[in-house]
Amino acid sequence: AHLMVLSDPELIGQVKDSITSNKVNAESALKEVTDMFISIFAGMEDNPYMQERAADIRDVSKRILAHLLGVKIPSPATIKDEVIIVAADLTPSDTAQLNRQYVKAFVTDIGGRTSHSAIMARSLEIPAIVGTKEVTSIAKDGDIIIVDGLSGEVFLNPSEEVVAEYRAKAEAFAAQQAEWEKLKDSKTYTKDGHQVELAANIGTPKDLEGVVNNGAEGVGLYRTEFLYMDSHEMPTEEDQFEAYKAVLEGMNGKPVVVRTMDIGGDKELPYLPLPHEMNPFLGYRAIRISLNEPEMFRTQLRALLRASVFGKLRIMFPMIATLNDFRGAKALLEEEKAKLIAEGVAVSDDIQVGIMIEIPAAAVLAHQFAKEVDFFSIGTNDLIQYTMAADRMNERVSYLYQPYNPSILTLIKHVIDSAHKEGKWAGMCGEMAGDQTAVPLLVGLGLDEFSMSASSVLKTRSLIAKLTLSDMQALADKAINECATVQEVEALVEEAVSKI
Repeated sequence: AHLMVLSDPELIGQVKDSITSNKVNAESALKEVTDMFISIFAGMEDNPYMQERAADIRDVSKRILAHLLGVKIPSPATIKDEVIIVAADLTPSDTAQLNRQYVKAFVTDIGGRTSHSAIMARSLEIPAIVGTKEVTSIAKDGDIIIVDGLSGEVFLNPSEEVVAEYRAKAEAFAAQQAEWEKLKDSKTYTKDGHQVELAANIGTPKDLEGVVNNGAEGVGLYRTEFLYMDSHEMPTEEDQFEAYKAVLEGMNGKPVVVRTMDIGGDKELPYLPLPHEMNPFLGYRAIRISLNEPEMFRTQLRALLRASVFGKLRIMFPMIATLNDFRGAKALLEEEKAKLIAEGVAVSDDIQVGIMIEIPAAAVLAHQFAKEVDFFSIGTNDLIQYTMAADRMNERVSYLYQPYNPSILTLIKHVIDSAHKEGKWAGMCGEMAGDQTAVPLLVGLGLDEFSMSASSVLKTRSLIAKLTLSDMQALADKAINECATVQEVEALVEEAVSKI
């Protein structure tokens, strides 16, 4: 995101124009133009994701100005005492420098679940509460603060009773984590011996440490678009090969599901101009770009095929709507495989090829797709918003983002049943897969693989070990066939979970 800001021709052009037209220095021109862009993005109240990108512009502007003025910006990396950081906002670069040894949590005025700081906090496993709107106006240096990352509560200068209560909670949580740690090297079984697979989602090879430390049985989603987004030019075949090889070797024979690049929507590249669209999430993105940019796609496929000999590779195509989408992508893959073999390059002969099920059209036609793919991975984040016609980033319709809606559960069941009928497996890599309330339902629906944030793996394994498959099948059947609303499903699941 920072590279995109730095290379944005509109921003650069306006800074140059301001210098020449207004006869001001570079520092003044930069501040004037970036302040304008920040104001525009911050005002996009109907699009929280774009609204939060104002932080990227603010961060880049601050660092360029500091460089121009010869001023050194204090770095969070220099913190050597145990602290909780309170700030108006934390920039992505600030968050990336946080040392978990010293920074125990942070609280900000600005931000939301999709802000970079919140996303990175989850990755770093640092408790964070963002978007409080007022914490900096009431907290001061030296205050005693308790941050409850589970409940979203912040306590300023708490009473001795509250401190004692949270010390006890912290001890209980540590004890619980110690119990979960015992499951690190275990497979995942229900109480009556039904096995499922718990995998983790990653964005870069650096995320592998958390995957391994939390006992994941594989990588269920490797988001390769970060390779493209973190570069100021198109990644070469060699660049990609090294990244894929590192992940496959790091997983030491465990399966790695690599999603081909999912660019478009809210993910743009400075070196790949995309048309302005009224509805980018319903437009030119993911496999649609890949099939329309075959040379770029072929480069990624070649890199993946070359890396396949270093581990257990599974390739997954995103945003598939029709069988022709899949057949077109598979044909390019087979062509590149044949070329590499002809060149004498080693390629694994055991590469599963599957698709993301995130478009309702693909979910409804899963029984046909299952005849040609090797696996499904259900992307619930998009599947839910497309099925409910509700932008999950829009707070005004967020109430319609309903993972437990009977219509969603019915689609999921159809996808899983279709896979099983053809002897294939079905996984899930959306947030629902790691939702502790959803897990019993998903076990009952027959899901084979759950892919989630690495930090959720052990507690999910612990939960599944308490479940009985037959009971969960009865629960799922009742949710689909007897419940008419999401509230009815939630009440049903809550009652069942309370008895576990």
